Amino acid sequence: MGILDRFALHGRVALVTAGAGPLFGSSIAEALAEAGATVVTASRSLERNQTFAARLRAAGHDAHGMQVDITDVASIQRLHDGVMARFGRLDVLVNSALAREAYAGGWDEMTVARWTAAAAGDMVGLYAICHAFVADMVRQGRGSIVNIGSIFSVVANDPTMYEGTSMKQPPAYPFVKAGMVNFTRYIAAYFGKQGVRANCICPGGYFNHQPQPFLGRYEKRCPLGRMLNHEDLKGAVVFLASDASAYVTGHALVVDGGWTII
Repeated sequence: MGILDRFALHGRVALVTAGAGPLFGSSIAEALAEAGATVVTASRSLERNQTFAARLRAAGHDAHGMQVDITDVASIQRLHDGVMARFGRLDVLVNSALAREAYAGGWDEMTVARWTAAAAGDMVGLYAICHAFVADMVRQGRGSIVNIGSIFSVVANDPTMYEGTSMKQPPAYPFVKAGMVNFTRYIAAYFGKQGVRANCICPGGYFNHQPQPFLGRYEKRCPLGRMLNHEDLKGAVVFLASDASAYVTGHALVVDGGWTII
């Protein structure tokens, strides 16, 4: 097998939560489809996922849209049952869904209720969906789980970056993202001998037309001088999903333009 063949995902089924979303999810789903996988995207909006899947099919890929509420264990089980009934297997699980309000409030605005709501997707949902599909991966003797963390999985956030804007980083965010990395390691250690690999991608900040004061500070601090764009996670996710990373597990792959090195 040539090296480029090891990146191919033909004959494999991949599920991407929030895979029709405008930020990380859709680029991840596109990458897996371009590598040859049958791709399923799922989030609360069935219509959005079906529309996105149709767009991928029009480009010549095998794609399907389903529905899930990542904070609802029963909804996750329905998604699991639907995937297994339709495809009979799952080879790649990418957890990129979130379940929080954008900029859910800083330290002063945070309450226990808001903390719980902000953390629900990454805590309840991440565990529940991994628990639902790991058993299938064990039965088939192979599977790759890729969890989408953050640079704030590995470093603290700098509150001075947000000065002069309304942007706030909720304290629950680094808490759950750091926990995601060690949960990934737990799965890697527990199920490695049964053929299941688990890794985490820790992206830098994604450009989404943020206020100029923030953008200016971010770009100045980042060694590559820009925020992450739609293409920047594609290579990383295909690498971790495919046989190109067959001996990589429990790893947190930072894709941040060098943000965390200084």
